[in-house]
Formats: sequence, structure tokens, C-alpha cells
Amino acid sequence: MKFSHSIQFNAVPDWSSHYIAYSNLKKLIYQLEKSIHQSPILAQNDAEASPLINTDDPDAVFRRALDQELEKICSFYQLKELEIYGEVGDLMKEEEEFGAEADGVDMDQLDGPGDKKGRPRRGSIFGKFGFGGRQRRTSTMSASTIEEEEGDSDDDADERTGLNMSGMSRDRRKTYDANAPQAEGDLRSSRELPPSRRRASQAYDDYSDQAFSTLVASGMTLKKRTISLYVSLCELKSFIQLNKTGFSKVCKKYDKTLNRNLKSVYIKEKVAPAYPFQPVTMQHIDENIQNVEKAYADVITKGDVPTARRELRLHLREHVVWERNTVWREMIGIERKAQAANMGLRRTLLGGDQDPKLQGDETGEVATKELDTPIGKYRCPQWLFSSTFFTLMGIIVLFVILLVVPIMKKPEQQNCLALLVFVSLLWATEVIPLFVTALLVPFLAVILRVAREDQKPHHRLDPKDATKYIFAAMWTPVIMLLLGGFTIAAALSKFHIAKMMATFVLSKAGTRPRTVLITNMFVAMILSMWISNVASPVLCFSIIQPLLRNLPSDSNFSKALILGIALAANIGGAASPIASPQNIIALQNMRPQPSWGKWFFVALPVCIISILLIWILLLITFQPGKGTTIVPIRPMKDKFTGVQYFISIVTVVTIVLWCVTHQLEHFFGDMGVVAIIPMVAFFGTGILTKEDFNNFLWTIIILAAGGLSLGKAVSSSGLLHTIAATVTEKVEGMSLYGVLVVFAALILVIATFISHTVAALIFLPLVHQVGAALKEPHPNLLVMSSALMCSAAMGLPTSGFPNMTAIMMEDSQTGQRYLQVKHFISRGIPASIFTFLVVISLGYGLLLVAGL
Repeated sequence: MKFSHSIQFNAVPDWSSHYIAYSNLKKLIYQLEKSIHQSPILAQNDAEASPLINTDDPDAVFRRALDQELEKICSFYQLKELEIYGEVGDLMKEEEEFGAEADGVDMDQLDGPGDKKGRPRRGSIFGKFGFGGRQRRTSTMSASTIEEEEGDSDDDADERTGLNMSGMSRDRRKTYDANAPQAEGDLRSSRELPPSRRRASQAYDDYSDQAFSTLVASGMTLKKRTISLYVSLCELKSFIQLNKTGFSKVCKKYDKTLNRNLKSVYIKEKVAPAYPFQPVTMQHIDENIQNVEKAYADVITKGDVPTARRELRLHLREHVVWERNTVWREMIGIERKAQAANMGLRRTLLGGDQDPKLQGDETGEVATKELDTPIGKYRCPQWLFSSTFFTLMGIIVLFVILLVVPIMKKPEQQNCLALLVFVSLLWATEVIPLFVTALLVPFLAVILRVAREDQKPHHRLDPKDATKYIFAAMWTPVIMLLLGGFTIAAALSKFHIAKMMATFVLSKAGTRPRTVLITNMFVAMILSMWISNVASPVLCFSIIQPLLRNLPSDSNFSKALILGIALAANIGGAASPIASPQNIIALQNMRPQPSWGKWFFVALPVCIISILLIWILLLITFQPGKGTTIVPIRPMKDKFTGVQYFISIVTVVTIVLWCVTHQLEHFFGDMGVVAIIPMVAFFGTGILTKEDFNNFLWTIIILAAGGLSLGKAVSSSGLLHTIAATVTEKVEGMSLYGVLVVFAALILVIATFISHTVAALIFLPLVHQVGAALKEPHPNLLVMSSALMCSAAMGLPTSGFPNMTAIMMEDSQTGQRYLQVKHFISRGIPASIFTFLVVISLGYGLLLVAGL
């Protein structure tokens, strides 16, 4: 959680204006940064463009702002401390008076039902007064519950205002004195009480009503005031800790953003000597907390301090939940609205249902619509009337038709054709989540009995054998390879190794726009190779934030930079076998699987040439160098720790083993076995935790597993062989190169509109079969070129995760998106065509040289 959010979550609502203004100080930092790097030429030509803040000495400007915050905090703390400590002193005096009054009572005659030795029950305010027959209450009983039991809700309408309750015990005694005769009458008139109650009532009759009610009132008041003061002291302690952390973090932010060294000096000279942040101040708070715990123990728990401390902490937790529930709810509501806005934007880009009524309200209830029928009115879920629902119904109807209408000669192939079309349409339209569709594959494959024996005469498998057959295809060494890639990506990201490497490279790029652009694009490509093309653009966009903040809102360089990173991340998805799911699917369909060395030999030149062509395209169309002043990106100053060295060594060793797995097949067997090494090394040592494991993209893993099971079902049924034979007849007479061009163009078009992974799931098994049936069989060549084309489809905002992330980037000042759909169409489509030409020319030649 960001500290700006954390301080709002944990601040005392009534004191919110007295905490450090962390968000305002961050804004000041960004204003100073922008003013410092503002173009002097622009300021000379346009007086209105001159900095609004005098930045001759930014340290002085920022110090003044910090001094004002420090003075505000110190002044408020001293007043609040004086007030609360005064209340604690009054509480101690009243506790002594209460103890003296209670000691004056003849407790031997008031012994009510306690333990077998006649001692009153601990933990009850009535323990000393023989009211032991009351029903037991838990120690977490809220103050409002106590009020309700005692019938004093009118006098104690707000138990939390403990600071204003000093000196009220005498008034409360009068209130209890007035009510005492009625209480006495009620007790004496009862004839249905058990013997213990009658003994308590008899003991009660032995003493004056005035003395008893006075003790009860004093005990109740002391308990409530003790709880309130304990909460106030804890809030005072939290006030110090939050503000101290705030000064440290905002100074660190200033040093990092403006490349200064203010933090250590200011903390030492200003913050540490300030009264609230002195060690003796925290020591005084702890002493007062202990005094309050002791007072609560004397009054409530018969001197048991650990029990008193436990009960007070429970009351503190209850107070926090009650007092700040509104603040938390508002903050969480803001976060949810922001997420909903992003999801709404994504749905709009995907052409999904944009009707907010279909999403239900904030309580999670599904929106309904009233439907008139001849037999009455009924309310139905509104999603039943959406275009998504009708699309789903149409796909199901087509599925049923394909099951009934005979197209194929064999029933298992007929059923498999219906399954293939059904799943492909669900994936293409995304009417239900992709991974849910993937889970349907093994279910339908077993129910429809599409699997056959591998050996002739290829009898259809019964459901029991088909289940084992299909599920065996869902967990293969390729899935382990994918998990190993996720593990390495998580470690490199969690410990900022990828960010440190990226900022180091970008810091060498200088300030020339064209150089900065190409450097960022190659960094995005390299990161996509190792931490996936889903995470790499997010990381790259966070790194360039200082650069974007100092550019005008309508800067062409901002657009070129964001779009360049997105397109390069797409291209980088083809650079290594673990860069994207489509590469994993390609490896599954290649026999034998190529080594990492061969993959790099083909993919890296194709990716590098494609990125250079896209860079030239962006320079020509955006002309980002005009009037652009670039703030150089500074490398992270943190030194490599032992953990980071360990992660780097394990990563390098794993990648080297992946590259030479074919030479070590007699030892490791498959790359999936090597993938276990980083998983054991990182999770076994605690570098990654089970939360990191749970945060893996399991939807992608399920999607890949579903695709593997679909490929197994289509191949086993014989449908894939039949389709491949038909396609081969259509391309008969065409050379291998002609087939490559046809399939590359087809996949490019399809993958532009649907997910790259889905396109790979649908087409790569077919491409492999067609390649194997050619006169010159080159199935691996066609599969790998098709996988490269899946990553090259980037003509729309929905063509891959990097594009969707890029179009959601907004200017922090204006709130406007940097990119529009037109930017992707006008640059993304030509970029896809350039990559297509590279694949069918340079890529084809490299594939032949590599012997694929």
C-alpha cells in the first residue's frame, strides 16, 4: 500500500488535518522537478511559461514546506499531550479515591457467588459488590453494551469522549442515587430469583442504597474513562510514528526525484530534535499507557495487569473498527471505483457490454429487469437481456447443430469438430472468461468421447480411460517450464533486480529523444524475454514516469515513447521460449523441441530488426525530437544485496541449463525438469512466499493446460489429420515458402482481433499437421514462424496485454489518456506488417539455417 493511502487509513479522523501533508509535499516535489528542468528557451520566449516557483534553491523551498509541517505537528502534539496527560492525572486521583471507597466496604458480607472460596468473579465491574449472579459477559464487550445493561444511555451517549468526562463522577452518583430506590424495590420484590440472587439481594439490603449506587457509578465511569484514555494514548503514539515515517519517506522521495541528499541532514537537524520525535517523548507515552493499564487492572480485573492489557487492546481494536469504519469504507470505495473505471475502459476497448446496469450495484446484488408475460410479471437478471447472453446462446445453438448435423464420417470426429468450433468461438468472443472455457475442454472431451486409442485400430476410449488420457495432456513438462518462468519473473521483480538493470541502461541513454526512445524499446524487449510481456510494460511505464511528468501534456514524444514500449514488449514476447504463453504452446507442438540456442538464433535477429523498423516508423510519424527537453533517468543507487546476488546466480544458471538441455537430455530429460531448480531455490529459501506462488498467473496456466488438452483431443479423434489433409490439398503445388506466407498472414489477421494465446491454441496444432503432410516436411519451421507471428499482431489496443496497458496510461496533470485508438491503427498496423515481412524473409532464412 502506498504511504499516502496508509496515512489516511491509520490517521485519527478528528486529527486528520494535523498530520504531515504527504500528498501535498509530493506535488511540490514534482513541481520543483518540472520547474528545474523546464526549457530555458521556452521561458525566455514566453513569460507565462516561466516557473511559478522560484527554483534558484529548491532545497530552500522544500525545507520551508517541511518546516511548516513540522511546526504544525509539534504545536498540535504538545497541546494534545498536555490535555491527555492531564486527564491521566485526574484518572489516577479518582482511581485512588475509588480504591479507598471500595476498601471501606465490608466485603465479607458482600461475598456473592464467585468461586468456591467465596471470591468474586474476576473481570467484572461488579466483582467487588457481590453482583456475581449476573450473566457472564466477554471481555470484548463494547461500551454501548455496558450502557444498555446499566440503563445509563442518556447520560453516556458518547463513551468515546473520555477527555471530557473528568469530574463527572459526582453527577453520576446523583443520577444513580435517584434511581437507587427503584432498583432496590425491584430486587426486593423478586421472589423467583435463585438462592444466590437472594443472598446477593440480602447483602445489598445490609448497606445503604446511596453508598452502593455511588460505588457502581464510580466504577462504571472509571472503566469508561480508562478505556477512552488508553485509546487516546495509543492514538498519540501512532500520531508520532506515522509522522516520523512521513518525514522520512517524503525526504527520500525528494532526494530520489531531484537527485539531492536532503534526507539525512534534515532528519538529523530538524526532525530528530523536535519534541514529538525525541526518545523521551515516546518513553513518557509508554509510561502513561502502563499507568492506565494498572488503573484498569485495579478497578476491573482485581490487579491482574496482563488480563487488563489484553482487554484494553480488544477495546482499542473495537474502537478502531467503529471509529474509522467510515474512512476505510470511503477509501476502499475510491479504490474500487478506480478499478471499475479501468475495467470499464478495458471492456469498452474489447467491445464488451458497456451497460453499467448489467454489473449490479456496489453491494454485489445483480441488477434485475421486470418482464411482462401472459401469466404475470416476473423479475429476471438483467444480463439475460444483454448482447453477451445472446452471443452465448447463439454459440450453444451452433454447438448443438454441429453435434446433430452429420459432417464428418466418424462420430468421434463429428463431436470433436463441434467441440473445436464451440471452444474457439468462446475464446474468440470472450463471452465467458478464457480460463473457464479451457476448463470446459476436458469435460466435453470426456462426455463426447472424442478420444481414441493411440494404436490401431483406434477404438474410442470409454469415459474412464478417456479421463486419464485427456488429463494426462494437461500437465506436461511445458507447464513446468511456464511455472519456472513465472518464478524467475517474480524473483526479479520482487527484489527490484529488473528495475535496477533497466534504470542502469536507461541512465546511459542521454537526453536525445531518438536515443532515449530506442533504448526504452530495447529495454522493454529484454524485460519481456524474462519477466513476460505482461509485466515488462508495467515496469517500463513506472520507470519513465519522471520523464513523462516533465513533458507537456500534448508532447508527441510521450506518445511515441509509450507506444514504442508497448510495441517492443509485444515483439519481445517472441524473443525467448518463456516470454509468452504462445511460445510454450509452440514448444508443445514441435517435435523435437528446439534448444534455447536455436530459438535465440532465430528469434533475436527477427526481434531486433523489427524493433529498429518500428523505431524508424515512430520517428517519422511522431517526429518526437521537436521542442522536447528530456530529464535523464537516474540509476537506482541501492547496492546489490546477498539475496539479489543469489537470485541472479540461480537465474543465470537456470537459463544456461535451458540453453544446453538437449546436450544434457541423458541427465535432465526435459527443460521442465530444469524449471524446478529456481522454484526450489527461491521458495525453499523463503525468498518467495506462498503469497507469491498464489499470485502467479494461474488463469494463463489453466488456459495453456486447456489448450494442450484440446490439441490432444483433436489429434486423438483424427479430426486434426482430416483437416490437415484437406488444407494440404488446397495448398497442393505450393512451396514451403508459400505455405509459410499463407499461414503467417492468416494468423496475423486473426491474432490482431483475438488473444495471441488463443490464436496459438487454435492454429499451432493445425500448422504442425499441415507441415508434417507436405512433400518436404518442415512442421517445426511452420510452427515457430506462426508463433512469431502471434506476437507480431499488434494493430489494435486489444491486441495483447502491452497494448491494453499502454492505452490506459494517463497524464497525471490533465487526466487525459496519452494514446487513442487511432494511434494504434495508424502505427500498430504498419508495425505488424513490418514484422510480418521480417518473419517471412529473414526469419525464414534463419529457420532453414537452424535446421528446423
